[in-house]
Amino acid sequence: MKTDSSNHRTQGKGLIGLLDIIVLILSVVLVVDISVDTLQNIPFYTQSEFMKIQFGVCISFLAIFFIELSIAKDKKRFLIHHFIFLLVAIPYHAIFSLFGWTSSPEVSYLFRFVPLIRGGYALAIIAGWFTKNKITGLFIAYLVILFTCIYFGSLAFYFTEFNMNPLVHHYSDALWWAFMDATTVGSNIIAVTPTGKILSVMLAAVGMMMFPIFTVYITNIVERNNKG
Repeated sequence: MKTDSSNHRTQGKGLIGLLDIIVLILSVVLVVDISVDTLQNIPFYTQSEFMKIQFGVCISFLAIFFIELSIAKDKKRFLIHHFIFLLVAIPYHAIFSLFGWTSSPEVSYLFRFVPLIRGGYALAIIAGWFTKNKITGLFIAYLVILFTCIYFGSLAFYFTEFNMNPLVHHYSDALWWAFMDATTVGSNIIAVTPTGKILSVMLAAVGMMMFPIFTVYITNIVERNNKG
């Protein structure tokens, strides 16, 4: 009985790992599509092709959520800890389009990133597979989250500030702004749009929360070396 139970848990973990890989692949497809259209200045918030891609990704994420729920041993606990993944998998744009609801291009653009929250979690888990040390795994996960926020922040900043901010001429300007803002050092580029100003505050807050992890990680390495 114990062997059967152990095999069942192993199979369940293997299936969840496979689902995380699928989530990551679908997220990469979405990121590539968003990146290409943003850098080419294509107003893809009106494109039916992107809407179909995002709808398919959201439906896949919903299916994966309910598969994981079905194999979870404690379903109530799973719902409590993973409810956010259900919310971000909902195809909001398809629902808005169905009911004829409209929003500004900036809000519509930012909603494109909502499903990628699930992909970021999967990426952090998969990155942790390559280390046995929990502290190192946590450090890698935080690095993944930090650089993901910087990249997405730079894309959104470029989308909202380009042609509006005289200091944003190329995507490299937005990327420079994002890196400097995340380090809380700041740059010579100052947001002029309401969305850009909100992004400035949010990215700086992420940086203040994430960068202390570097100190914790280095301290852990020093302590281990001293014990050795």
